[in-house]
Amino acid sequence: MKALTFDKNSDSFIYKDIPVPRPSDGEILIKVSACGLNPVDAKIRLWKSMIPASAEHWVPGLDIAGEIVEVGDAVNDFSVGDKVLCHGEMLKPHGGFTEYSVQSASTVIKHPDLEAIQAAAIPCAGWTAWRALVDKLDLTHQDSLFIAGGAGGVGSYAIQIANHIGAKQIITTASAPNHDYLYNLGATHVVDYKNSDVIEEVMQITHGLGVSKGLDAVGGDNDILVANLLKFEGEMVELVRTLRPEQYQDAFIKGLSFHQLSLGSGHRNGEAAKQKMICAGLSFTELVASGAITLPSIQKVEFDDVAAHLDQMLQQRTVGKLVMAF
Repeated sequence: MKALTFDKNSDSFIYKDIPVPRPSDGEILIKVSACGLNPVDAKIRLWKSMIPASAEHWVPGLDIAGEIVEVGDAVNDFSVGDKVLCHGEMLKPHGGFTEYSVQSASTVIKHPDLEAIQAAAIPCAGWTAWRALVDKLDLTHQDSLFIAGGAGGVGSYAIQIANHIGAKQIITTASAPNHDYLYNLGATHVVDYKNSDVIEEVMQITHGLGVSKGLDAVGGDNDILVANLLKFEGEMVELVRTLRPEQYQDAFIKGLSFHQLSLGSGHRNGEAAKQKMICAGLSFTELVASGAITLPSIQKVEFDDVAAHLDQMLQQRTVGKLVMAF
């Protein structure tokens, strides 16, 4: 089968013909219809030390929509012919930038009533946003929320989730050309981070109190920004880097609380962790299928162009959601 592989010795994506993998106990073989492109796929060069030396063909690609063509032993909930959607395990070699992918049956969900190219645009960003706001922050209609990076994949979904929940204030940052887009998604306030003092503007919006909940979907030093915007006993979720409370202003005096979140950790921390990921997937995907959540602009990527798009993504030149579809 044709596949896009990653060679960690040369730090390059290489197209190859490789054997079709076979599912082991508890696994399924999926004929890939579509696979979303995500920053974690592009950043494989940064975490390649986690790839086993014995791995011969390493296929990236986490967000997979497709049809089951073979099941391994001990698979009871799925059958050949079922259409499924998943956020795959980054530390296993059979990702979605290929024709067939092996995944654990315990980490996939039934395919929603959407086109495959739409479904594959959901898991990484959408399920992460759901877990951040619902599972970690327990966002309610009484909360004010600040999101660093509202125009990104996670941020744009998080705005819509917060709007669906009915948060009283949804404040985010974006460059000026993206403001109307974010207001249409449900943001109550959008701050131009390029030409404004974000802390000063948010404090004006919140009458000097700050926000009750915060989400950093950008990284860099935005954890400091989000933390410094929290009010007394506020909470935040960090998605990109390790939290560092010692650098946050008055973190102890204000009684702030901090959450770390990695969606993919659901694969590696037992059955309870898998269930949290699956429950988030089912809940969020149901909102998309019902029309309560709007998908971003999706650009179809041909298989032969995936490597070039991943390189561009690493340089942060991507606009909208990219999805490979056969």
